[in-house]
Amino acid sequence: MKNFKSYAISFIITAVYAFVKLPVLRVDFTSLYYVLAMFFVIAGILNMVFDREEQRFTITNKTNFKIAIGILAIAVVLPTLASTPIIRAKAYRNLLGTVKESEFTKDVSPVNVNEIRIVDEDMAMKLGDKKLGEVPAIGSVSKLGEFHIQKVGEKLYWVAPLVHRDFIKWVTNMSGTNGYVMVSANDPQDVKLVQKANGEDVKIVYQPDAYILQDLHRHVYINGGMGRGMADYTLEIDDNGKPFWVVSLYEHKVGFGGANVNGTAIVDAKTGETKFYSIKDTPEWVDRIQPEDFVIDQINSWGVYVNGFINSVISEKGVLKATEGTSLVYGDDDRSYWYTGITSAGGDESTIGFMLVDSRTKEAKLYKQPGATEMAAMKSAEGSVQEKNYEATFPVMYNILGQPTYVSSLKDKAGLVKRVVFVSVEDYNIVGVGRDKAEAMKNYKDALESGGSSLEIDESDEFDKELEGTVKRIAADTKNGNTVYYLTLDTDEGNIFYATSKISKELPLTKEGDKIKITFSKDEKDVIEIDEFDNYNIGKPVEQKEEAKPEDKKSEDKKQEENKSEKKETKDKKTTDKVETKEQ
Repeated sequence: MKNFKSYAISFIITAVYAFVKLPVLRVDFTSLYYVLAMFFVIAGILNMVFDREEQRFTITNKTNFKIAIGILAIAVVLPTLASTPIIRAKAYRNLLGTVKESEFTKDVSPVNVNEIRIVDEDMAMKLGDKKLGEVPAIGSVSKLGEFHIQKVGEKLYWVAPLVHRDFIKWVTNMSGTNGYVMVSANDPQDVKLVQKANGEDVKIVYQPDAYILQDLHRHVYINGGMGRGMADYTLEIDDNGKPFWVVSLYEHKVGFGGANVNGTAIVDAKTGETKFYSIKDTPEWVDRIQPEDFVIDQINSWGVYVNGFINSVISEKGVLKATEGTSLVYGDDDRSYWYTGITSAGGDESTIGFMLVDSRTKEAKLYKQPGATEMAAMKSAEGSVQEKNYEATFPVMYNILGQPTYVSSLKDKAGLVKRVVFVSVEDYNIVGVGRDKAEAMKNYKDALESGGSSLEIDESDEFDKELEGTVKRIAADTKNGNTVYYLTLDTDEGNIFYATSKISKELPLTKEGDKIKITFSKDEKDVIEIDEFDNYNIGKPVEQKEEAKPEDKKSEDKKQEENKSEKKETKDKKTTDKVETKEQ
Protein backbone atom coordinates (compact mmCIF):
# COMPACT_ATOMS: atom_id res chain seq x y z
CA MET A 1 0.00 0.00 0.00
CA LYS A 2 2.84 2.35 0.87
CA ASN A 3 4.53 1.56 -2.42
CA PHE A 4 1.34 2.19 -4.37
CA LYS A 5 0.87 5.53 -2.58
CA SER A 6 4.46 6.56 -3.36
CA TYR A 7 4.11 5.68 -7.04
CA ALA A 8 0.76 7.48 -7.33
CA ILE A 9 2.09 10.70 -5.81
CA SER A 10 5.28 10.40 -7.88
CA PHE A 11 3.18 10.01 -11.03
CA ILE A 12 1.17 13.16 -10.20
CA ILE A 13 4.32 15.20 -9.54
CA THR A 14 5.91 13.91 -12.76
CA ALA A 15 2.72 14.72 -14.72
CA VAL A 16 2.72 18.28 -13.37
CA TYR A 17 6.37 18.60 -14.40
CA ALA A 18 5.51 17.32 -17.89
CA PHE A 19 2.61 19.80 -18.14
CA VAL A 20 4.96 22.67 -17.32
CA LYS A 21 8.16 21.62 -19.15
CA LEU A 22 6.56 19.66 -22.05
CA PRO A 23 9.23 16.93 -22.48
CA VAL A 24 8.97 14.73 -25.57
CA LEU A 25 8.01 11.23 -24.41
CA ARG A 26 9.60 9.25 -27.20
CA VAL A 27 12.37 6.63 -27.12
CA ASP A 28 14.68 8.60 -29.43
CA PHE A 29 14.53 11.68 -27.16
CA THR A 30 16.60 11.79 -23.96
CA SER A 31 13.81 13.76 -22.26
CA LEU A 32 11.83 10.52 -21.88
CA TYR A 33 14.64 8.90 -19.86
CA TYR A 34 15.10 11.94 -17.61
CA VAL A 35 11.36 11.95 -16.84
CA LEU A 36 11.44 8.22 -16.00
CA ALA A 37 14.50 8.71 -13.80
CA MET A 38 12.75 11.56 -12.01
CA PHE A 39 9.69 9.37 -11.43
CA PHE A 40 11.71 6.62 -9.70
CA VAL A 41 13.80 9.08 -7.67
CA ILE A 42 10.65 10.78 -6.35
CA ALA A 43 9.08 7.39 -5.60
CA GLY A 44 12.20 6.31 -3.68
CA ILE A 45 12.26 9.53 -1.65
CA LEU A 46 8.56 9.18 -0.84
CA ASN A 47 9.12 5.62 0.34
CA MET A 48 11.82 6.87 2.69
CA VAL A 49 9.47 9.54 4.02
CA PHE A 50 6.69 7.03 4.64
CA ASP A 51 9.12 4.63 6.35
CA ARG A 52 10.82 7.07 8.72
CA GLU A 53 10.92 4.56 11.54
CA GLU A 54 13.20 2.29 9.53
CA GLN A 55 16.88 3.04 9.84
CA ARG A 56 17.92 1.59 6.47
CA PHE A 57 16.84 1.45 2.85
CA THR A 58 14.12 -1.03 2.05
CA ILE A 59 14.43 -3.31 -0.95
CA THR A 60 11.88 -1.14 -2.78
CA ASN A 61 13.88 2.02 -2.09
CA LYS A 62 17.07 0.43 -3.36
CA THR A 63 15.29 -0.81 -6.45
CA ASN A 64 13.83 2.64 -7.23
CA PHE A 65 17.21 4.35 -6.95
CA LYS A 66 18.98 1.61 -8.92
CA ILE A 67 16.44 1.93 -11.72
CA ALA A 68 16.84 5.74 -11.70
CA ILE A 69 20.65 5.46 -11.88
CA GLY A 70 20.43 2.90 -14.69
CA ILE A 71 18.07 5.10 -16.70
CA LEU A 72 20.35 8.14 -16.23
CA ALA A 73 23.33 6.07 -17.39
CA ILE A 74 21.40 5.09 -20.51
CA ALA A 75 20.44 8.74 -21.11
CA VAL A 76 24.11 9.75 -21.00
CA VAL A 77 25.97 6.83 -22.58
CA LEU A 78 23.56 5.59 -25.23
CA PRO A 79 23.09 8.92 -27.06
CA THR A 80 26.84 9.39 -27.17
CA LEU A 81 27.40 5.98 -28.77
CA ALA A 82 24.34 5.98 -31.02
CA SER A 83 24.53 9.57 -32.25
CA THR A 84 28.20 10.47 -32.57
CA PRO A 85 29.26 11.40 -36.12
CA ILE A 86 32.57 9.64 -35.51
CA ILE A 87 30.85 6.34 -36.30
CA ARG A 88 27.58 7.63 -37.82
CA ALA A 89 28.93 10.10 -40.40
CA LYS A 90 27.32 8.27 -43.34
CA ALA A 91 23.92 8.26 -41.64
CA TYR A 92 24.13 12.01 -41.07
CA ARG A 93 25.14 12.58 -44.69
CA ASN A 94 22.16 10.57 -45.93
CA LEU A 95 19.62 12.61 -43.96
CA LEU A 96 19.20 15.05 -46.84
CA GLY A 97 18.45 12.22 -49.25
CA THR A 98 19.55 12.10 -52.86
CA VAL A 99 20.89 15.43 -54.10
CA LYS A 100 20.36 15.82 -57.84
CA GLU A 101 22.56 18.03 -59.97
CA SER A 102 20.56 20.16 -62.37
CA GLU A 103 20.82 23.09 -64.78
CA PHE A 104 20.00 26.56 -63.57
CA THR A 105 18.07 27.79 -66.61
CA LYS A 106 16.16 24.51 -66.82
CA ASP A 107 14.66 24.60 -63.34
CA VAL A 108 14.74 28.29 -62.37
CA SER A 109 12.40 30.20 -64.66
CA PRO A 110 12.95 33.87 -65.54
CA VAL A 111 11.11 36.13 -63.15
CA ASN A 112 8.76 39.00 -63.90
CA VAL A 113 10.16 42.27 -62.55
CA ASN A 114 6.98 42.84 -60.53
CA GLU A 115 7.52 39.55 -58.66
CA ILE A 116 10.96 40.55 -57.37
CA ARG A 117 10.97 41.11 -53.60
CA ILE A 118 12.35 44.34 -52.21
CA VAL A 119 10.82 44.17 -48.72
CA ASP A 120 12.78 42.12 -46.18
CA GLU A 121 11.65 40.96 -42.74
CA ASP A 122 13.06 43.98 -40.90
CA MET A 123 11.27 46.41 -43.19
CA ALA A 124 8.06 44.35 -42.95
CA MET A 125 8.26 44.70 -39.15
CA LYS A 126 8.64 48.50 -39.40
CA LEU A 127 5.75 48.80 -41.84
CA GLY A 128 3.62 46.46 -39.73
CA ASP A 129 4.33 48.41 -36.53
CA LYS A 130 3.38 51.63 -38.31
CA LYS A 131 0.10 50.08 -39.45
CA LEU A 132 -0.61 48.80 -35.96
CA GLY A 133 0.07 52.27 -34.54
CA GLU A 134 -2.78 53.64 -36.64
CA VAL A 135 -5.22 51.71 -34.40
CA PRO A 136 -4.28 52.71 -30.81
CA ALA A 137 -6.95 50.48 -29.23
CA ILE A 138 -5.25 47.41 -30.71
CA GLY A 139 -1.63 48.54 -30.45
CA SER A 140 -1.94 49.19 -26.71
CA VAL A 141 -2.75 45.53 -25.91
CA SER A 142 -1.12 43.64 -28.80
CA LYS A 143 2.16 43.54 -30.67
CA LEU A 144 3.37 41.90 -33.85
CA GLY A 145 4.57 38.33 -33.70
CA GLU A 146 7.21 36.86 -35.99
CA PHE A 147 6.85 37.53 -39.73
CA HIS A 148 6.99 34.64 -42.21
CA ILE A 149 6.93 35.03 -45.98
CA GLN A 150 4.29 33.05 -47.87
CA LYS A 151 2.22 33.08 -51.02
CA VAL A 152 -1.33 34.35 -50.50
CA GLY A 153 -3.28 33.98 -53.72
CA GLU A 154 -0.86 34.98 -56.46
CA LYS A 155 1.23 37.40 -54.39
CA LEU A 156 4.01 37.13 -51.84
CA TYR A 157 3.34 38.55 -48.39
CA TRP A 158 5.06 38.78 -45.06
CA VAL A 159 2.43 37.67 -42.52
CA ALA A 160 2.58 38.16 -38.75
CA PRO A 161 -0.07 37.53 -36.08
CA LEU A 162 -1.04 40.01 -33.41
CA VAL A 163 0.11 38.52 -30.09
CA HIS A 164 -0.27 39.46 -26.43
CA ARG A 165 2.17 42.04 -25.08
CA ASP A 166 2.56 40.39 -21.67
CA PHE A 167 0.86 38.21 -19.06
CA ILE A 168 -1.46 40.98 -17.85
CA LYS A 169 -2.63 41.71 -21.40
CA TRP A 170 -3.34 38.01 -21.85
CA VAL A 171 -5.35 37.79 -18.63
CA THR A 172 -7.49 40.77 -19.67
CA ASN A 173 -7.88 39.58 -23.27
CA MET A 174 -8.27 35.80 -23.17
CA SER A 175 -10.71 35.91 -26.10
CA GLY A 176 -7.68 36.35 -28.36
CA THR A 177 -5.91 39.09 -30.29
CA ASN A 178 -7.66 40.76 -33.20
CA GLY A 179 -6.16 39.57 -36.48
CA TYR A 180 -2.91 39.59 -38.37
CA VAL A 181 -0.85 41.94 -40.55
CA MET A 182 0.11 41.36 -44.19
CA VAL A 183 2.96 43.27 -45.85
CA SER A 184 3.59 42.80 -49.56
CA ALA A 185 7.09 41.53 -50.31
CA ASN A 186 7.00 43.38 -53.64
CA ASP A 187 5.33 46.69 -52.75
CA PRO A 188 6.03 48.53 -49.45
CA GLN A 189 2.82 50.51 -49.96
CA ASP A 190 0.70 47.37 -49.67
CA VAL A 191 0.19 46.86 -45.92
CA LYS A 192 -3.00 45.36 -44.47
CA LEU A 193 -4.41 44.76 -41.01
CA VAL A 194 -6.78 41.82 -41.46
CA GLN A 195 -9.50 41.50 -38.83
CA LYS A 196 -12.19 39.71 -40.82
CA ALA A 197 -12.09 36.68 -43.13
CA ASN A 198 -15.17 35.32 -44.90
CA GLY A 199 -17.33 37.66 -42.86
CA GLU A 200 -16.05 36.31 -39.52
CA ASP A 201 -13.86 38.06 -36.96
CA VAL A 202 -10.28 36.87 -37.00
CA LYS A 203 -9.13 35.88 -33.51
CA ILE A 204 -5.69 34.54 -32.57
CA VAL A 205 -6.56 32.71 -29.35
CA TYR A 206 -3.87 30.01 -29.42
CA GLN A 207 -0.39 31.46 -29.85
CA PRO A 208 3.20 31.09 -28.63
CA ASP A 209 2.73 34.25 -26.53
CA ALA A 210 -0.30 32.95 -24.62
CA TYR A 211 -0.22 31.03 -21.34
CA ILE A 212 -1.42 27.79 -19.72
CA LEU A 213 -3.96 26.04 -21.98
CA GLN A 214 -3.84 28.72 -24.70
CA ASP A 215 -0.08 28.35 -25.12
CA LEU A 216 0.33 26.88 -28.60
CA HIS A 217 3.05 24.36 -27.74
CA ARG A 218 1.18 23.12 -24.66
CA HIS A 219 -2.13 22.96 -26.58
CA VAL A 220 -0.64 20.68 -29.25
CA TYR A 221 1.23 18.68 -26.60
CA ILE A 222 -1.87 17.72 -24.59
CA ASN A 223 -3.93 17.12 -27.73
CA GLY A 224 -1.80 14.29 -29.07
CA GLY A 225 1.67 15.76 -29.44
CA MET A 226 3.46 14.56 -26.28
CA GLY A 227 5.18 11.79 -28.23
CA ARG A 228 6.30 14.06 -31.08
CA GLY A 229 9.12 16.55 -31.47
CA MET A 230 7.78 20.00 -32.41
CA ALA A 231 9.47 22.90 -34.17
CA ASP A 232 8.91 25.95 -36.38
CA TYR A 233 5.56 27.43 -35.26
CA THR A 234 4.43 29.35 -38.34
CA LEU A 235 1.20 31.27 -38.91
CA GLU A 236 -0.02 30.57 -42.45
CA ILE A 237 -3.13 31.77 -44.26
CA ASP A 238 -5.37 29.37 -46.13
CA ASP A 239 -7.07 30.19 -49.45
CA ASN A 240 -9.92 31.96 -47.61
CA GLY A 241 -7.70 34.19 -45.49
CA LYS A 242 -8.23 32.12 -42.33
CA PRO A 243 -5.15 31.84 -40.07
CA PHE A 244 -3.75 28.51 -38.94
CA TRP A 245 -0.66 27.57 -37.01
CA VAL A 246 1.55 25.06 -38.83
CA VAL A 247 3.83 23.06 -36.52
CA SER A 248 6.54 20.81 -37.93
CA LEU A 249 6.69 17.39 -36.25
CA TYR A 250 9.99 15.52 -36.19
CA GLU A 251 11.82 12.43 -35.05
CA HIS A 252 15.49 11.53 -34.62
CA LYS A 253 16.94 9.41 -37.42
CA VAL A 254 20.50 8.94 -36.14
CA GLY A 255 20.21 7.60 -32.63
CA PHE A 256 19.26 10.60 -30.54
CA GLY A 257 20.36 13.07 -33.22
CA GLY A 258 19.62 13.89 -36.81
CA ALA A 259 16.26 15.69 -36.46
CA ASN A 260 14.05 14.87 -39.43
CA VAL A 261 10.50 16.10 -40.12
CA ASN A 262 7.85 13.40 -40.55
CA GLY A 263 4.59 15.37 -40.42
CA THR A 264 2.69 18.47 -39.37
CA ALA A 265 0.16 19.60 -36.80
CA ILE A 266 -2.25 22.27 -38.07
CA VAL A 267 -4.09 24.29 -35.43
CA ASP A 268 -7.04 26.60 -36.02
CA ALA A 269 -5.81 29.82 -34.40
CA LYS A 270 -9.31 30.69 -33.18
CA THR A 271 -10.92 27.42 -32.13
CA GLY A 272 -7.81 25.39 -31.35
CA GLU A 273 -8.95 22.45 -33.50
CA THR A 274 -5.82 20.38 -34.09
CA LYS A 275 -5.21 17.92 -36.90
CA PHE A 276 -2.11 15.82 -37.53
CA TYR A 277 -0.88 15.08 -41.06
CA SER A 278 1.90 13.21 -42.79
CA ILE A 279 4.07 15.31 -45.11
CA LYS A 280 2.26 13.95 -48.15
CA ASP A 281 -1.23 14.66 -46.77
CA THR A 282 -0.54 18.18 -45.50
CA PRO A 283 -2.91 20.67 -47.24
CA GLU A 284 -1.52 22.29 -50.39
CA TRP A 285 -1.85 25.84 -49.06
CA VAL A 286 0.87 25.11 -46.50
CA ASP A 287 4.14 26.50 -47.87
CA ARG A 288 6.74 25.39 -45.37
CA ILE A 289 6.98 22.07 -43.60
CA GLN A 290 10.78 21.73 -43.39
CA PRO A 291 12.27 24.14 -40.79
CA GLU A 292 15.12 26.31 -42.06
CA ASP A 293 17.61 25.20 -39.39
CA PHE A 294 16.86 21.51 -40.04
CA VAL A 295 17.54 21.96 -43.76
CA ILE A 296 20.81 23.85 -43.22
CA ASP A 297 22.05 21.25 -40.71
CA GLN A 298 21.32 18.46 -43.19
CA ILE A 299 22.97 20.35 -46.08
CA ASN A 300 26.10 20.82 -43.96
CA SER A 301 26.10 17.16 -42.91
CA TRP A 302 25.78 16.16 -46.58
CA GLY A 303 28.73 18.37 -47.54
CA VAL A 304 31.01 17.94 -44.54
CA TYR A 305 30.89 14.12 -44.29
CA VAL A 306 31.32 13.51 -48.01
CA ASN A 307 34.46 11.47 -47.34
CA GLY A 308 33.84 10.43 -43.76
CA PHE A 309 34.39 11.97 -40.35
CA ILE A 310 38.19 11.86 -40.24
CA ASN A 311 38.46 13.65 -43.58
CA SER A 312 36.07 16.36 -42.31
CA VAL A 313 38.47 17.35 -39.51
CA ILE A 314 41.89 16.70 -41.09
CA SER A 315 42.35 17.01 -44.86
CA GLU A 316 38.85 18.33 -45.68
CA LYS A 317 39.05 16.89 -49.18
CA GLY A 318 35.87 17.64 -51.12
CA VAL A 319 34.20 19.19 -48.05
CA LEU A 320 31.33 21.57 -48.82
CA LYS A 321 29.14 23.73 -46.62
CA ALA A 322 26.24 26.17 -46.86
CA THR A 323 27.05 29.87 -47.06
CA GLU A 324 25.96 32.25 -44.34
CA GLY A 325 22.26 33.07 -44.59
CA THR A 326 19.32 31.48 -46.37
CA SER A 327 16.12 32.69 -48.00
CA LEU A 328 12.78 31.23 -49.01
CA VAL A 329 12.22 31.59 -52.76
CA TYR A 330 9.28 30.66 -54.95
CA GLY A 331 9.33 28.91 -58.31
CA ASP A 332 6.89 29.27 -61.19
CA ASP A 333 5.29 26.03 -59.90
CA ASP A 334 4.05 28.03 -56.86
CA ARG A 335 6.25 25.87 -54.63
CA SER A 336 8.64 27.36 -52.08
CA TYR A 337 12.31 26.40 -51.75
CA TRP A 338 15.04 27.04 -49.24
CA TYR A 339 17.93 28.67 -51.08
CA THR A 340 21.56 28.77 -49.94
CA GLY A 341 24.90 29.08 -51.64
CA ILE A 342 27.37 26.18 -51.44
CA THR A 343 31.04 26.89 -50.86
CA SER A 344 34.12 24.72 -50.35
CA ALA A 345 35.93 24.44 -47.03
CA GLY A 346 37.90 27.63 -46.44
CA GLY A 347 35.94 29.48 -49.14
CA ASP A 348 35.47 33.17 -48.45
CA GLU A 349 33.74 35.21 -51.16
CA SER A 350 33.16 32.54 -53.78
CA THR A 351 30.77 29.63 -54.18
CA ILE A 352 30.86 26.45 -56.24
CA GLY A 353 27.11 26.75 -56.77
CA PHE A 354 23.89 26.83 -54.83
CA MET A 355 21.18 24.49 -53.62
CA LEU A 356 17.39 24.61 -53.67
CA VAL A 357 15.50 22.42 -51.20
CA ASP A 358 11.74 21.99 -51.48
CA SER A 359 10.32 23.36 -48.23
CA ARG A 360 7.58 20.68 -48.22
CA THR A 361 9.16 17.47 -49.52
CA LYS A 362 12.87 18.27 -48.87
CA GLU A 363 13.76 17.32 -52.46
CA ALA A 364 17.22 18.84 -53.00
CA LYS A 365 18.88 20.04 -56.19
CA LEU A 366 22.44 21.28 -56.61
CA TYR A 367 23.33 23.82 -59.28
CA LYS A 368 27.03 24.07 -60.01
CA GLN A 369 27.18 27.75 -60.84
CA PRO A 370 30.47 29.28 -59.58
CA GLY A 371 30.17 32.82 -58.34
CA ALA A 372 30.02 35.20 -55.41
CA THR A 373 28.57 34.53 -51.99
CA GLU A 374 25.59 36.49 -50.72
CA MET A 375 27.84 38.51 -48.41
CA ALA A 376 30.15 39.44 -51.29
CA ALA A 377 27.12 40.53 -53.33
CA MET A 378 25.92 42.71 -50.45
CA LYS A 379 29.31 44.43 -50.27
CA SER A 380 29.23 45.00 -54.03
CA ALA A 381 25.71 46.46 -53.80
CA GLU A 382 26.71 48.82 -51.01
CA GLY A 383 29.85 49.81 -52.89
CA SER A 384 27.84 50.85 -55.96
CA VAL A 385 26.60 53.90 -54.02
CA GLN A 386 29.13 53.97 -51.22
CA GLU A 387 28.84 57.74 -50.76
CA LYS A 388 25.25 57.23 -49.56
CA ASN A 389 26.19 54.79 -46.76
CA TYR A 390 23.18 52.63 -47.55
CA GLU A 391 22.85 49.16 -46.04
CA ALA A 392 22.07 46.17 -48.27
CA THR A 393 19.43 43.60 -47.36
CA PHE A 394 20.24 39.90 -47.61
CA PRO A 395 19.88 39.14 -51.33
CA VAL A 396 17.45 36.78 -53.02
CA MET A 397 18.62 34.85 -56.08
CA TYR A 398 16.58 35.03 -59.34
CA ASN A 399 16.90 34.04 -62.97
CA ILE A 400 17.27 37.41 -64.71
CA LEU A 401 17.79 37.26 -68.49
CA GLY A 402 19.09 33.72 -68.16
CA GLN A 403 21.70 34.80 -65.61
CA PRO A 404 21.72 33.84 -61.90
CA THR A 405 21.30 37.18 -60.19
CA TYR A 406 21.22 38.44 -56.62
CA VAL A 407 18.60 41.10 -55.97
CA SER A 408 18.98 43.28 -52.90
CA SER A 409 17.50 46.51 -51.56
CA LEU A 410 19.58 49.39 -50.25
CA LYS A 411 18.12 51.04 -47.15
CA ASP A 412 18.96 54.28 -45.40
CA LYS A 413 19.45 54.69 -41.65
CA ALA A 414 15.67 54.97 -41.18
CA GLY A 415 15.18 51.57 -42.83
CA LEU A 416 13.54 52.97 -45.98
CA VAL A 417 14.33 51.44 -49.38
CA LYS A 418 16.25 53.95 -51.48
CA ARG A 419 17.67 51.79 -54.25
CA VAL A 420 17.25 48.36 -55.80
CA VAL A 421 20.41 46.53 -56.89
CA PHE A 422 20.93 43.58 -59.24
CA VAL A 423 24.29 41.79 -58.86
CA SER A 424 25.54 39.03 -61.14
CA VAL A 425 26.28 35.81 -59.25
CA GLU A 426 29.05 34.90 -61.71
CA ASP A 427 30.75 38.32 -61.53
CA TYR A 428 29.76 40.61 -58.67
CA ASN A 429 31.38 43.56 -60.47
CA ILE A 430 28.41 43.54 -62.87
CA VAL A 431 25.83 45.63 -61.06
CA GLY A 432 22.57 47.36 -62.00
CA VAL A 433 21.31 50.07 -59.63
CA GLY A 434 18.00 51.91 -59.84
CA ARG A 435 15.48 53.89 -57.86
CA ASP A 436 13.04 51.06 -58.50
CA LYS A 437 13.05 47.52 -59.87
CA ALA A 438 12.37 48.58 -63.47
CA GLU A 439 15.27 51.04 -63.58
CA ALA A 440 17.61 48.57 -61.87
CA MET A 441 16.61 45.89 -64.39
CA LYS A 442 17.30 48.21 -67.33
CA ASN A 443 20.73 49.23 -65.98
CA TYR A 444 21.58 45.62 -65.17
CA LYS A 445 20.74 44.57 -68.72
CA ASP A 446 23.06 47.28 -70.06
CA ALA A 447 25.83 46.16 -67.68
CA LEU A 448 25.48 42.53 -68.77
CA GLU A 449 25.64 43.49 -72.44
CA SER A 450 28.68 45.68 -71.81
CA GLY A 451 30.35 42.74 -70.07
CA GLY A 452 29.73 40.50 -73.06
CA SER A 453 27.22 38.20 -71.35
CA SER A 454 24.91 36.13 -73.52
CA LEU A 455 21.37 37.09 -72.57
CA GLU A 456 18.23 35.02 -72.96
CA ILE A 457 15.48 37.40 -74.02
CA ASP A 458 12.12 36.21 -75.28
CA GLU A 459 10.60 37.96 -78.27
CA SER A 460 7.86 39.20 -76.00
CA ASP A 461 10.33 40.72 -73.53
CA GLU A 462 10.21 44.51 -73.60
CA PHE A 463 11.78 46.38 -70.76
CA ASP A 464 10.41 49.74 -71.86
CA LYS A 465 7.22 50.69 -73.61
CA GLU A 466 6.51 54.02 -75.30
CA LEU A 467 3.08 55.59 -75.52
CA GLU A 468 1.91 58.80 -77.20
CA GLY A 469 -1.39 60.48 -76.56
CA THR A 470 -3.33 63.50 -75.35
CA VAL A 471 -3.69 64.19 -71.65
CA LYS A 472 -7.29 63.59 -70.52
CA ARG A 473 -6.81 64.32 -66.83
CA ILE A 474 -3.90 65.47 -64.67
CA ALA A 475 -3.69 66.20 -60.95
CA ALA A 476 -1.02 66.59 -58.28
CA ASP A 477 -0.74 64.98 -54.86
CA THR A 478 1.81 65.48 -52.08
CA LYS A 479 3.40 62.42 -50.46
CA ASN A 480 6.18 62.64 -47.87
CA GLY A 481 6.93 66.20 -48.96
CA ASN A 482 7.18 65.28 -52.67
CA THR A 483 4.69 66.33 -55.32
CA VAL A 484 3.49 63.43 -57.44
CA TYR A 485 1.63 64.07 -60.71
CA TYR A 486 -1.04 61.61 -61.87
CA LEU A 487 -2.43 61.60 -65.39
CA THR A 488 -4.46 59.58 -67.87
CA LEU A 489 -4.24 59.48 -71.68
CA ASP A 490 -6.84 59.21 -74.41
CA THR A 491 -4.86 56.38 -76.01
CA ASP A 492 -4.81 54.18 -72.90
CA GLU A 493 -7.84 52.92 -71.03
CA GLY A 494 -7.70 51.70 -67.46
CA ASN A 495 -4.17 52.77 -66.48
CA ILE A 496 -3.07 55.74 -64.40
CA PHE A 497 0.46 57.10 -64.89
CA TYR A 498 2.47 59.01 -62.30
CA ALA A 499 5.85 60.70 -61.81
CA THR A 500 7.55 63.57 -60.03
CA SER A 501 9.19 66.63 -61.59
CA LYS A 502 12.54 64.83 -61.27
CA ILE A 503 11.57 62.96 -64.44
CA SER A 504 10.92 66.16 -66.41
CA LYS A 505 10.58 69.87 -65.67
CA GLU A 506 7.78 69.92 -68.22
CA LEU A 507 5.52 67.79 -66.02
CA PRO A 508 4.37 70.60 -63.63
CA LEU A 509 3.47 72.75 -66.67
CA THR A 510 1.47 70.05 -68.41
CA LYS A 511 -2.28 70.54 -68.73
CA GLU A 512 -5.25 68.69 -70.16
CA GLY A 513 -5.20 68.57 -73.93
CA ASP A 514 -1.39 68.55 -74.26
CA LYS A 515 0.18 66.03 -76.59
CA ILE A 516 2.80 63.94 -74.76
CA LYS A 517 5.03 60.87 -75.04
CA ILE A 518 5.90 58.68 -72.05
CA THR A 519 8.14 55.66 -71.45
CA PHE A 520 7.42 53.10 -68.74
CA SER A 521 8.06 49.48 -67.78
CA LYS A 522 6.06 47.00 -69.84
CA ASP A 523 5.47 44.78 -66.80
CA GLU A 524 3.69 47.41 -64.72
CA LYS A 525 -0.08 47.67 -64.73
CA ASP A 526 -2.93 49.80 -63.32
CA VAL A 527 -0.91 52.54 -61.57
CA ILE A 528 2.30 52.90 -63.59
CA GLU A 529 5.42 54.90 -62.83
CA ILE A 530 6.72 56.99 -65.75
CA ASP A 531 10.41 56.59 -66.60
CA GLU A 532 10.62 59.30 -69.31
CA PHE A 533 8.28 62.19 -70.15
CA ASP A 534 8.10 64.55 -73.13
CA ASN A 535 5.47 67.26 -73.72
CA TYR A 536 5.21 68.20 -77.40
CA ASN A 537 3.45 71.48 -76.54
CA ILE A 538 6.16 72.91 -74.29
CA GLY A 539 9.55 74.39 -75.03
CA LYS A 540 9.98 73.23 -78.64
CA PRO A 541 12.60 75.35 -80.50
CA VAL A 542 11.73 76.78 -83.92
CA GLU A 543 13.10 74.54 -86.60
CA GLN A 544 15.96 76.05 -88.62
CA LYS A 545 15.94 75.71 -92.36
CA GLU A 546 18.57 73.35 -93.60
CA GLU A 547 21.26 74.70 -95.90
CA ALA A 548 20.24 74.02 -99.46
CA LYS A 549 22.11 71.43 -101.39
CA PRO A 550 23.86 72.40 -104.68
CA GLU A 551 21.20 70.77 -106.84
CA ASP A 552 18.55 72.51 -104.76
CA LYS A 553 20.28 75.85 -105.33
CA LYS A 554 20.27 75.33 -109.11
CA SER A 555 16.61 74.50 -109.01
CA GLU A 556 15.93 77.59 -106.91
CA ASP A 557 17.93 79.84 -109.34
CA LYS A 558 16.00 78.42 -112.27
CA LYS A 559 12.71 79.14 -110.53
CA GLN A 560 13.83 82.71 -109.82
CA GLU A 561 14.78 83.24 -113.51
CA GLU A 562 11.43 81.85 -114.60
CA ASN A 563 9.67 84.19 -112.18
CA LYS A 564 11.64 87.15 -113.50
CA SER A 565 10.76 86.16 -117.07
CA GLU A 566 7.10 85.84 -116.19
CA LYS A 567 7.13 89.22 -114.46
CA LYS A 568 8.83 90.82 -117.50
CA GLU A 569 6.29 89.31 -119.89
CA THR A 570 3.48 90.53 -117.67
CA LYS A 571 5.00 94.02 -117.58
CA ASP A 572 5.50 94.14 -121.40
CA LYS A 573 1.93 92.97 -121.89
CA LYS A 574 0.63 95.69 -119.60
CA THR A 575 2.71 98.33 -121.52
CA THR A 576 1.35 97.10 -124.87
CA ASP A 577 -2.21 97.23 -123.56
CA LYS A 578 -1.70 100.80 -122.39
CA VAL A 579 -0.33 101.88 -125.80
CA GLU A 580 -3.23 100.27 -127.64
CA THR A 581 -5.70 102.00 -125.34
CA LYS A 582 -4.03 105.38 -125.90
CA GLU A 583 -4.12 105.01 -129.70
CA GLN A 584 -7.78 104.26 -129.58
